[in-house]
Amino acid sequence: MKRDFYDLVVVGTGFASSFFLKKYLSKVGKDKEVLVLERGHFYPHEERLKTKRGEESPYQKYEEPWEKAINNLSPYKKWPFTTGLGGCSNCWWGCTPRFMPTDFKMKSLYGIEQDWPIDYNDLDQYYYEAEDLMHVSGPEGTPFPRTGKYPLPAHEFSLVDKILHKTYGNKYISQPTARASRATEGRNQCMTSSTCDTCPVNAKFTIENSKIGVYEDERVELVYGAQVYSLEIANNVVKKVYFIQDGKEKSIGGELIVLGANPFFNSNILLNAGDTSSLLGKGVGEQLGMQVLIYLDGMSNAGGSTWVNANGYMLYDGDHRKDYAACLMEVSNAPYYIRLERGKYLNIASIRLLFEDVPLNVNYVNKTSNKLVPDVHHVERSPYTLKAIENMKEKLPGILSCLPVEKLEYLEPFPNEGHIIGGTRMSSDPLLGVVDKHLMHHKYRNLMVLGAGAFTTYSASNPTLTLSALSLFAADKTF
Repeated sequence: MKRDFYDLVVVGTGFASSFFLKKYLSKVGKDKEVLVLERGHFYPHEERLKTKRGEESPYQKYEEPWEKAINNLSPYKKWPFTTGLGGCSNCWWGCTPRFMPTDFKMKSLYGIEQDWPIDYNDLDQYYYEAEDLMHVSGPEGTPFPRTGKYPLPAHEFSLVDKILHKTYGNKYISQPTARASRATEGRNQCMTSSTCDTCPVNAKFTIENSKIGVYEDERVELVYGAQVYSLEIANNVVKKVYFIQDGKEKSIGGELIVLGANPFFNSNILLNAGDTSSLLGKGVGEQLGMQVLIYLDGMSNAGGSTWVNANGYMLYDGDHRKDYAACLMEVSNAPYYIRLERGKYLNIASIRLLFEDVPLNVNYVNKTSNKLVPDVHHVERSPYTLKAIENMKEKLPGILSCLPVEKLEYLEPFPNEGHIIGGTRMSSDPLLGVVDKHLMHHKYRNLMVLGAGAFTTYSASNPTLTLSALSLFAADKTF
């Protein structure tokens, strides 16, 4: 490190930190000094591909298995994530629908949990900005408020998609996605390989291929292998960030501190620092996902140009959310769902159903004797979510009646959706959360905590676009 005090110290290089820095650097002077502390290292995409193919790579030593980074105390749950430059942009699958306006007002509309301290309109311009930075592919008509065209055209529908779109209009759309429908700068066109965690053709947006330029900026110093675990706090001001690098204890001072690691690590850092916020680390979770296989009678489901071709909103919004959760449909084009019957190989479609959940305090992060590795407890799903599964099974046959359905097969819920949400909840009232609407800590006013950990409620929609827009919003309103 070039100095012992910086204008801004940022922890992490994933979506939350990188989009925050993009906006911050556009607003502050050339004299600002920024330090970014990354837990992992730079692990290039081409080297990740080698290891995916079973080949040796000198970068393999930098791979930190998520199972060793946390103590997962709930075997039925999995929490896959990556560390290193770009964080989970290296393992996400590129789904970028916006939240619905109702997702921000769960208390006032449905009597569920709490309203967010911001609403859809607050994020609207930052949604556009995030979509432009990611070069999102998407349709012109959407169920959420949006005008104009996406940066890239929508992916192509399969035959099943075409029928459902004709039946339900803008409640059934080509999925907005950061998997490129056309080659764009630094990225190739999606080839529908359904191995998006490490895209073989580099079609998916990542921080590495993004060209957003924040880590090349001369004001930014990036330090790898810096495992941040705590903060020094005096008189409700964060003075230093504590981390371990190359086995040595280190610290650094900053005017403003920004935690942009994943929600488990952000919570762990604050817990180790002695933060006594009543909801710190509480309510961690994600959506519940399950797959339904649609066996088609005499119809081949051909076509489609990406892994998830479409999103269906037929079970999403409505007064039912007073009693049970919203459900977002992801209609898959994955080649591993086929029928093993002669002449019927493609007479099948697959829908992943994503159910929103609510933050439960029995699902939480706790610090341990190993200050780098937190415990993660996920005890149960909410009755609110489980009731929605039963409603889906009742309603889905009618929804799919426009198709020649032979039978439906419901698979068991998945152990993960690749999302980590909660732990540093956003709220207007300090007693109901950890950070305010600008992601500033309620108590420590030179500390910001970014990412999906701040979500007040979960939403059925994928979180990445919203957490990225939230980082742009927070930086824009703070500087």
